[in-house]
Amino acid sequence: MTTPSAPGPVPRPAFVPRPASVPASRRIAAHAGWELRLLLRNGEQLLLMFVIPVALLVGLRLSGLAVVGAGVPVPTVLAVSIMATSFTSLAIGTGFERRAGALEFLGTTPLTRLDLLAGKLAATAVLAGTSIAAIVIVGVLLGWHPGASWAAALLMACAGCAAFACWAIALAGLLRAEAVLALANGIFILLMVFGGVLIPPGSMPAPLGAVAGLLPSGALADGLRAALGSSQWPWPQLLVLTAWALSGAVVARRTFRWAP
Repeated sequence: MTTPSAPGPVPRPAFVPRPASVPASRRIAAHAGWELRLLLRNGEQLLLMFVIPVALLVGLRLSGLAVVGAGVPVPTVLAVSIMATSFTSLAIGTGFERRAGALEFLGTTPLTRLDLLAGKLAATAVLAGTSIAAIVIVGVLLGWHPGASWAAALLMACAGCAAFACWAIALAGLLRAEAVLALANGIFILLMVFGGVLIPPGSMPAPLGAVAGLLPSGALADGLRAALGSSQWPWPQLLVLTAWALSGAVVARRTFRWAP
């Protein structure tokens, strides 16, 4: 009687690693989806993006304090909404994410600075677009009848979102969260009052109006007024916003720090 031999080791299939980088489009799409979910869970962000602009539109219309001519000041409120969503909200949110270490964790992933900027810009653009649609609907219900070039208005809105978002990321990546909170709110108020939003650059004194027209706030508000009020293509304002967007992207890419 023979003793059965012990079974030998089971051969394992050869493992051949196949390293491959994740395409940039997939990285950006995944990060944009994550950012969008975070923003939709934040009640304060939704208040800033939807409730306040709509309330401002209704308040200006009913009080008769529309500073941009007669009627419903939809272009002015659209500019305020884009600034609040793409600059103030984004800068503050990113600054506190950086302080909490969330951005430092993202820095360990294949996500690059440019991917981070593109993902946040995409998520912000989705929310800004939803806010714009709500404002337009409310404006029409209040009696607004635009003589609009919608393609020009859409292009201006996209350029405005890009310009403000790039500088929001640059600000959030350079300063502490508390400083970002104070500075972002202060810049927002200054641009809204003196930056050509509530008062068009053409209605300001010459030196101040010229400066306001070169600011992203003045270019955005003036461009939206031209596109939605007289169906004009606001090429000068579009060039100003493009310059601000490109310079902001360069600054954000070179100076952004993941760690607090």
